[in-house]
Amino acid sequence: MSADVQIDEPQTQSGPEEAPETPFHHLDHYVAIPRLSGLVLSPDGSRLVTTVATLNGKGTEYGSALWELDPTGERAARRITRSAKGEAGAAFAANGDLFFTSARPDPEKPDEEPVNALWLLPRDGGEARVVLSRAGGVESVLTARSADATFVQASVLPGSKDEDDDEKRRKARKDNKVSAVLHSAYPVRFWDADLGPDEPRLFAVEPSREAPEPGKPSTLDEGPALELRNLTPDAGPRLRFGDAHVSPDGRTVYAGFLKPLAKADLRDEVVAVDVATGARRTLLSEDRKDFFPGPVSPDGRLLAVVVEPHTTPTQSFTSELHLLDLESGELRRLAADWDRLAHPAAWLPDSSALLVTADDGGRSPVFRIDVASGEVTRVTHDDGAYTDVVVSPDGGAAYALRSSYLFPPEAVRIDLESGETTRLLNPAERPEIPGRLEEVTATAEDGTPLRAWLALPRESAPSQGEASARRPLLLWIHGGPIGSWNAWTWRWNPWLMTAQGYAVLLPDPALSTGYGQDFIQRGWGRWGAEPFTDLMALTDAALERPDLDAERTAAMGGSFGGYMANWVAGHTDRFRAVVTHASLWALEGFGMTTDMAHYWAKEMDAAMADANSPHQSVGEIRTPMLVIHGDKDYRVPIGEGLRLWYELLSASQLAADEEGRTPHRFLYFPDENHWILKPQHAKVWYGVVNAFLAEHVLGEKRELPEELGL
Repeated sequence: MSADVQIDEPQTQSGPEEAPETPFHHLDHYVAIPRLSGLVLSPDGSRLVTTVATLNGKGTEYGSALWELDPTGERAARRITRSAKGEAGAAFAANGDLFFTSARPDPEKPDEEPVNALWLLPRDGGEARVVLSRAGGVESVLTARSADATFVQASVLPGSKDEDDDEKRRKARKDNKVSAVLHSAYPVRFWDADLGPDEPRLFAVEPSREAPEPGKPSTLDEGPALELRNLTPDAGPRLRFGDAHVSPDGRTVYAGFLKPLAKADLRDEVVAVDVATGARRTLLSEDRKDFFPGPVSPDGRLLAVVVEPHTTPTQSFTSELHLLDLESGELRRLAADWDRLAHPAAWLPDSSALLVTADDGGRSPVFRIDVASGEVTRVTHDDGAYTDVVVSPDGGAAYALRSSYLFPPEAVRIDLESGETTRLLNPAERPEIPGRLEEVTATAEDGTPLRAWLALPRESAPSQGEASARRPLLLWIHGGPIGSWNAWTWRWNPWLMTAQGYAVLLPDPALSTGYGQDFIQRGWGRWGAEPFTDLMALTDAALERPDLDAERTAAMGGSFGGYMANWVAGHTDRFRAVVTHASLWALEGFGMTTDMAHYWAKEMDAAMADANSPHQSVGEIRTPMLVIHGDKDYRVPIGEGLRLWYELLSASQLAADEEGRTPHRFLYFPDENHWILKPQHAKVWYGVVNAFLAEHVLGEKRELPEELGL
């Protein structure tokens, strides 16, 4: 790893004079760790490109750049783009040119306000150049595997007749400072975004049909001017949220398409868009099922499809992998007997097998599924979680981003014959981890086997008699609830807490993925039952260790994990403190105000909401709680946090006294969403959490972040 290129660590305004023991011992150093995402491979297999986000000099936001990696693992990584605005969305064209999107200024038009435009980095070197810019920006780029065909997804104002009209309408809204949106369909918000008035469209990127002005050269003398041809002018809002995949020959785009239904319901369909004519036909649509397109086989015959039957209050979420024969229209399930939720990633070059990832026992390996037989073979055998899998042209190797709780995402090479995984020369070294990782097992009340990760400080465990050296335990509950603690997380990073001396328990209770469908079903519609008792069983098992202190414990969670933290607070007083982030509190109100109410209307009926709503136990809460919520959270609206805060102070066992004093605290972020994304706010988040836990778990007084002004 010593040959890896090092990224200069940004200088923060309040950085310590001396480097800490590890980056996790000081938040300034932690937020400055480079972050990799995305991975694309050139058609000839000679170039890998990833995106690296680094902290700016003020420590207030991340900027991204494209880095090239050597697939052979011999040459050091090198940065290939550089701008203040950053770059993302890399995609290789069939000829080896690299497309990406960026809002950096066009050097040929320095006086124009920059928008997110389509840029090209030539395959044989040279400077990147703008090849297409439009007033509404470009959101993503798609390319064909074997043909000179490029597509973008970009948004238009629905009343626009053409690109010129769209630009005029945008200018009118901006000049008149109008932000109002008139909706006629559901939904109107998504996670942290207000939807509309823009609507996404798919465009073909083509040479301009307009003759250049006399005497004016082509764009930068590098090629003909480009223009967009709208392939989906009548799509309305139906391309929101869905993925699109291009056939190898570039003649067809397969896209996820929303189907509006009665009573504000939706379902997801798969459509095929003919590139030559723009004609659209629906390939997959069925009542009470969602269909999501995956990659197209290299021979162009098969489309990977994920099918998700709609849930009910008694039938749990499931995800089924299918193959659609694009000639006959036959849809058949692949590996029907394999009890895991597969995410299709990449095809082998001969179209004989599909590589997928799937949660499996606290890991997320790569698997190979044979198309003819449906046989599933595990390819990777380590404890890693794999994403962004791409396959070499000869089919002998795959490349992916791999992470675990021991290291953040990094690019690796996978030998598809042996499964051996080799770390490539990455843009940054692995950060030193201040601890070690072990596993905890337990048995649920119904006899189901349970497991969890346990992150421990690096010091050796004390002997049975050294009670004063035992570590306090933090129970961290994952969100979802359909998910698993199996990959690195920047937002809920256990090593920040082990650096403070805590042990962190990362359990997978009922509803978690990677343990089979029955494991999900046993907690379905029973959020306060098996998920809660599983958490307590794993906590009990962890506290049997002689190096952990059962008298100094806390519970924490975000989103569904925040829901569970609220439920824990109302149903046991075993913990000294509870931290609840972006949490569900009163289920009857949450279901109709979340951004995806149509989904919850299927899963959560009145009986389920009544039986599992944490707010009904507020009178039993006798544990100090730290409530955290962002005002721009549309998935769990701020009303949940506001009601929780009011009821804690008015109805819990630790309600505010006659002078308004209470041990509870409310950390409120007016401009953050479901996640706390700004680095300066992440530092405040951890600073407040550390101070709150120190007071109630350790019996220590710690200073709050000075930026709070307290």
